[in-house]
Amino acid sequence: MDMTHSQVRVATYNIRKCIGTDWRRKPDRVLSVIARLGADVVALQEADKRLGSRPAALPMAQAQAEGWQAVPVRQGARSLGWHGNALLLAPHLRVTDHMPLNLPGLEPRGAILAEISGPGMTLRVVAVHLGLRRADRRRQLETIAAALAGRQDMATVILGDFNEWRFNGGRSSALPGFAEHSPGHSFHATRPVARLDRILTNEGLQVTHAGVHRCDLAMRASDHLPVWADLSLT
Repeated sequence: MDMTHSQVRVATYNIRKCIGTDWRRKPDRVLSVIARLGADVVALQEADKRLGSRPAALPMAQAQAEGWQAVPVRQGARSLGWHGNALLLAPHLRVTDHMPLNLPGLEPRGAILAEISGPGMTLRVVAVHLGLRRADRRRQLETIAAALAGRQDMATVILGDFNEWRFNGGRSSALPGFAEHSPGHSFHATRPVARLDRILTNEGLQVTHAGVHRCDLAMRASDHLPVWADLSLT
């Protein structure tokens, strides 16, 4: 989907280090699923391996060969992202500002904040993978809110794996001014029962369409299904 007339398609996808439900690590399969989303902006979780120098599970060269650019917040020389979060952009988009965020909690977590521009719009994107404990998730959202409070007003979308099994996990109070969109069950890919992958938008954006991408390939590529949304400036 091309960004025109102030519209953009965003997606979030926990790729589980490119290990599918058949327990095979196949980055090319993950990239094939991403291509089917038709998205301009894709937030990835678990895009890097967890130990050592955090090498990319989804190699940057392969992503670039498919036409994607990654927001440059690599945790290490061999990483694609920050604490496993990566943000892929279509070629017609330009990064105007970016920063990695460290999120508090029992286990190391992070987020990527990026401001991008394209034909007809500017957009701030925050890509997240929140913690397993409810108290940690709230502190992590408060940290993101504090980072946003120090920046100029802009249409903003926060998206990722929120690790929240409840429909409403208290995000409205931690992030006032944001609406939550949970297009459907995205986990587990073979039998979706939970809405772990979500999208939040502020008053500068309207969600016109949203959904969970379901196909045979997506059911094999990871234990999560991708979630997408079409956004327009209000």
